[in-house]
Amino acid sequence: MTRFFNGLLHLRRGAWEMLASVLIAMGVVMLMQPFALVLYSWSFVITLLGTVMFIIVSHFPE
Repeated sequence: MTRFFNGLLHLRRGAWEMLASVLIAMGVVMLMQPFALVLYSWSFVITLLGTVMFIIVSHFPE
């Protein structure tokens, strides 16, 4: 876990890509759930944020 946080602090690709992937997955789950309209409303924003973040982070050094 310490390695993950060190990767975030030092702007390394692996940790940030994982975080962006988690955001994308959360957005998709929020989009498909049938219970809360608030989650559905924010799902596009979260998915878009994760996608843009993944594109930017893919240019970070390993």
